[in-house]
Amino acid sequence: MSSRFGPNQWDPFAMAASGSSAPLPASSAPPYPGAARLADSPCFPQYTASLKCLEANADKSKCQQEFDYYKECKKKEMFLE
Repeated sequence: MSSRFGPNQWDPFAMAASGSSAPLPASSAPPYPGAARLADSPCFPQYTASLKCLEANADKSKCQQEFDYYKECKKKEMFLE
């Protein structure tokens, strides 16, 4: 079965068969509007720590400390704004 796409073009059927996802567009804009603000937040380390904890633990109650740190940081951030 031949593809109508050249070797450097995106072929969704070949990608689906290989299990890979579609390539992301090459732009400097964040994937969604709030992404730039989140990454610039002083609470970004607490945010990423809570996500990493969730990835590592199926039981989210094990991540309560990380959630609390993030929640407290967000309270302080709102106070400073």
